[in-house]
Amino acid sequence: MNLIALGGVIGAGLFVGSGVVISSTGPAAVVSFLIAGILTVLIMRMLAEMTVARPALGSFYAYAREALGDRAGFAVGWMYWYFFVIVVAVEAVAGGRILRLWLPGVPLWVLSLGLLLLLTATNLVSARSYGEFEYWFSSIKVVAIVVFLAVGVLYLFGVWPGARGGLGNLVDHGGFAPLGIGAVLAAVVPCIGFYTGAEIVTIAAAESAEPRQAVARAMRSIILRVVAFYVGSVFLVVAIEPWNSEAIAVSPYAAVLAVLGIPAVGTIMNAIVLTAVLSCLNSALYTSSRMLFALTRTGDAPRAFTRLSGKGVPRRAILAGTVAGFGSVVAAYVSPDLVFGFLVNSYGAVALFVYLAIAVAQVRLRRRIEREEPGEITLKMWLFPGLSYATIIALAAVLAAMAILPASRSQFWLSAITLAVILAVFEVRKRYRHDRVSPTGMVHSSR
Repeated sequence: MNLIALGGVIGAGLFVGSGVVISSTGPAAVVSFLIAGILTVLIMRMLAEMTVARPALGSFYAYAREALGDRAGFAVGWMYWYFFVIVVAVEAVAGGRILRLWLPGVPLWVLSLGLLLLLTATNLVSARSYGEFEYWFSSIKVVAIVVFLAVGVLYLFGVWPGARGGLGNLVDHGGFAPLGIGAVLAAVVPCIGFYTGAEIVTIAAAESAEPRQAVARAMRSIILRVVAFYVGSVFLVVAIEPWNSEAIAVSPYAAVLAVLGIPAVGTIMNAIVLTAVLSCLNSALYTSSRMLFALTRTGDAPRAFTRLSGKGVPRRAILAGTVAGFGSVVAAYVSPDLVFGFLVNSYGAVALFVYLAIAVAQVRLRRRIEREEPGEITLKMWLFPGLSYATIIALAAVLAAMAILPASRSQFWLSAITLAVILAVFEVRKRYRHDRVSPTGMVHSSR
């Protein structure tokens, strides 16, 4: 469970996407990642409090439904499912492109489909199969970052062979924040996207032997590690290599490995990024299927997806995510700029919408549990309620920034359209539905 929590956060965005943030911010990108990391930690703490107090299938979907009503629950569940279905497609395409570097004669769609089918098969076997694959994927990523941190520190202290050492690169190329404080704050928006995935552990906890203990341990361990891995490694990147070099923009970690004189830098980084991609693809298939399954339990999704295999795997829900993901992969080849471009941009702010709902739900649910079962709150949000409200305000500010900033404006508004469509579906379903589903899952006729 600890590795699932860490693996959910450490994706290809850290190894490749962080270069875009550094190039648009300068060495102060460290501050952007730190702010985003602190905000993510606060959200995860709020979610952990609810999960430990009331473990539930679907995690934050169930909490949003309980605390904010059926409409909010429906929106949160389907937004999160949509988010990870698009992640399935994006990661399958990204993995296929990396494999083409080694297999140039194989069509990209064949490689992407192969990766998708391989990890679908592992998820269809059992939850343990998903967990074992994610354990190894996450282990490789964690080891890679730990080694990177270790050799980077040696370089800065001048111990590494040929190292110049020192922290001059932090201020020698236009200062620590050469593009201004506005750029630093604007970079918080994409940085939060890099951290998305830590919440997967609360969904996986429902299938663990001791969900409360598992979540509590995972959340305690992830706090310092996430900050250390992201902030620490980005700090080393900007301290070792000038922030405005072309190599940083393309692949920041490969640029640093080249400075360190590591042989076969390209192959090493491609292998690490491929591992990160496979991990994200594996987690996306698992998470989308469990969320769809949870939606069926309250009547928010067709009950056909409720059926389980002999090993307790919601195979139809997994296949639904696979089919939707494959359809998106096809769109990437048939209409890469129009259809696939819309899909990629239409989920950019969805995770932030979900995070905002988690934060609001925590405040309301905490009040309710304090009245009804105060003894159940064993893992508490820090400085409640002040810090919870501060988190909500910060999330709202990030969303407002997305709506205003040119680089993220299209993602925000297309994601808003996604939310509007989901809410419209809820209203149509509410109006024309002839069956009402009770909280216990029993179907009653309604007039």
